[in-house]
Amino acid sequence: MMKKEPRRLDFGATPVICLLVLPLLYAEFFALNPVPFDRWMQHLSNWSVSLSTRKFDGVEESKSLKSVFRRLVRGEDRTELEATGFACDSAIHSVVCVANRPVRIDTLTMTVHAPSGQPMVPGKSVVQPYARQEDDNLLKTITPVTIVHGNITPPACHYTHNVPAVIFSSSGFTGNLFHEFNEIIIPLFITTRHFQSNVRFILVDYRPWFVSKYYRIFSHLSRYEVMNPAANRSVHCFPGAIVGLKFHDNLAINSSEIPGGYSMPDFKEFLRKSYNLKIKNVSEIERPVLVLISRRKTRMFLNEDEMVGMMKELGFQVVVATRPNRMSNLNKFSKVVNSGSVLIGAHGAGLANELFLSAGAVMVQVMPLGLNWAANAYFGEPAHGMGVQYLEYKIKPEESSLLDLYGQDHPIIVDPASIFAKGYQAARAVYVDQQNMKINMVRFSKTLVEALRLTGYSAPSS
Repeated sequence: MMKKEPRRLDFGATPVICLLVLPLLYAEFFALNPVPFDRWMQHLSNWSVSLSTRKFDGVEESKSLKSVFRRLVRGEDRTELEATGFACDSAIHSVVCVANRPVRIDTLTMTVHAPSGQPMVPGKSVVQPYARQEDDNLLKTITPVTIVHGNITPPACHYTHNVPAVIFSSSGFTGNLFHEFNEIIIPLFITTRHFQSNVRFILVDYRPWFVSKYYRIFSHLSRYEVMNPAANRSVHCFPGAIVGLKFHDNLAINSSEIPGGYSMPDFKEFLRKSYNLKIKNVSEIERPVLVLISRRKTRMFLNEDEMVGMMKELGFQVVVATRPNRMSNLNKFSKVVNSGSVLIGAHGAGLANELFLSAGAVMVQVMPLGLNWAANAYFGEPAHGMGVQYLEYKIKPEESSLLDLYGQDHPIIVDPASIFAKGYQAARAVYVDQQNMKINMVRFSKTLVEALRLTGYSAPSS
């Protein structure tokens, strides 16, 4: 009986072809790119998007995009957008201009060419795309974007994109966590979330560290790499564009304002998924963890060691976060805050980390002398909209270093309003930049006991 020969697979010329093709693929996707894996993933992402959005081709695409764009304007502005393809929503804090028809963006001059397709007199709008329009001095640091619209002849395209462009700036008060979230990240979420990641960000005043710091945010709001116009000076064609970001309120989202539909809990859930935060509710934390934001320049706790000792005696596991060392890596520090039941800090940008607290957690703001209004407006009131429980500890004059500097009868101590009447800079120089605090342990312990109670724990009996 004859033995059967082992079955062999004959690929013929396939191995040779593969050997020839692979080097070409490497050269295309990897060899010329400083971040080859990112570029490879970008190609896959673009391919995936093109396959998943075929229903937006042609007329269907136009209808779908226009219905999303119209959410960014209301009233007469919406009527103008639908009639001409271009309109701007102007408010105290923000200006958002919308083109819901094909545009061409010259990134060399940062000019958006928005033809109307109708016999209209050409017009021009200039926008500084930053959500703090009431500050004229700040706007001088923002690169302006010119929008030419109406019956115009746009330049020829160098590149064509199948998703709308969103143009905004990373200048302004970047470098300050509160302002980064307040004037860029939350407004970006408000303005673009309803596009379901089918947008391309063009970041004027491009800062690589800023893009790196908020990579998780950008990658969850857009399927595409953030464009640096200064490094890509050419004409790009888009099916529409948004210039500027919509602002609602300090660290807040009003679901009834345009574009509408999203709330602060929605943003918190977005952050939770973007940063892979595990704890959704404070009840999931087994032992009370207190995260203390430690300052090293102004508004310092002069008796911080004593404060930490008392916190431990009350039963807290204490994590001391020192700026900027521990807090600089947002990917890691967001998880530290999320694991805490209580966040404590003096009024300052670091309290914006309350955004990462789980529902029901407590934020305790220590309010320096003279800063009651700012403390409430920037961190106190917003906490309620985030589902965070809020406590405040208002220091007394004897807890402020300003008392030793100026004496108990000085207007700085007894009449802060008179100092603010001289202008913000005069008040800032004293209350923000010159003040430190020595906390009264007896009074402060009562606040900590209340924080324990709010998170479902009680202080150990003495």
